[in-house]
Amino acid sequence: MPSSLASNTLQRAQVADVEAPSLPLLDLRDFNQSSAAQRARFIQRLREAAHGPGFFYLRCHGMGEADVARLFKTAREFFSLPREQKLALRMARSPHFRGYTAAGDEMTLGERDWREQLDIGAERAPLHGALLGPPEQAWRRLQGPNQWPLDLPQLQPVLLNWQDRLSVVAQQLLQALALALQQRVDCFDAAFAREPVQHLKLIRYPGVAAGKQGQQGVGAHKDSGCLSLLQQDRQGGLQVLLAGQTPAEPERWIDVPPLPGTLVVNLGEVLEILSGGFLRATVHRVISPRQGADRLSLAFFLGPRLDAELPALDLPPALAAQARGLTLDPANPLLRHAGRNFLKGRLRSHLDVAEAYYSDVRVAQHLLVD
Repeated sequence: MPSSLASNTLQRAQVADVEAPSLPLLDLRDFNQSSAAQRARFIQRLREAAHGPGFFYLRCHGMGEADVARLFKTAREFFSLPREQKLALRMARSPHFRGYTAAGDEMTLGERDWREQLDIGAERAPLHGALLGPPEQAWRRLQGPNQWPLDLPQLQPVLLNWQDRLSVVAQQLLQALALALQQRVDCFDAAFAREPVQHLKLIRYPGVAAGKQGQQGVGAHKDSGCLSLLQQDRQGGLQVLLAGQTPAEPERWIDVPPLPGTLVVNLGEVLEILSGGFLRATVHRVISPRQGADRLSLAFFLGPRLDAELPALDLPPALAAQARGLTLDPANPLLRHAGRNFLKGRLRSHLDVAEAYYSDVRVAQHLLVD
């Protein structure tokens, strides 16, 4: 669920530092099945990771080696389908932004992303009258069915099962984050109780020859939702933009290499908004592999239900004093209404869907004013 970021932020960053410190590694068993002391330690480490880099590795999340192997085997089968079969599922046919996107057809920061992907979500019926509704309610058009390849029937159960299982993991992390912010453990429940946004991307980054399409597998962005859980294969390429240790130290890119048995978790704009900037939605990107290799990943995004408009959290004074405020970017305003914030990112990334189904939407008037 990427959203744009003004390029001047990126100009301040150094090139990737392959020797940069690794991200925190958390064990979900410490929250779910451990003593009170271990649970408290998990919550503390989660608070530090979410306030600091905004990214961390998560192990013991419930998906084993066999699950991951089946996932990537099925992914390979999908991306090996003939091009015409994949294009039959092209996203431009879906007002719900579901389906296949060929390499170069998605945009970030005005540049083409060199990846092919399949986007799915929860299997839900379209909202009644959504396609004919007023442009200020265009976010209602986001709900609807997926597109599936007829010649690969095993894809649907594998991906929907993965989505459901990661939804459980994400809900557990939300409870832990609530406690980390010294809120009620159920403080996020109302926004996720009915039909939260579940968004899954099956992604392949083709290898790129030097000097060709550039190195942008996906351009620098923040995620517009709440939590993102990423399963990587063995090929690296993910990079995170970390702030300097002091105001004088520039931002720098660090690599986030695959770590067997883990998911990579990061926070989206929703949590940054709700916490007044105490929680960090961090800029990240993927660098294309070299020619002769490719990268597979599966990214899951959990967000509040589309009609949720979330109030700011009342942080205790000690945490509120550490809140940085929102990272304001005139080209990418942060919206409290979940559906509008999600739609904002989708329209910027998929211009063909925007033209086909959202030509009535005046972005400046209806989406970019909170």
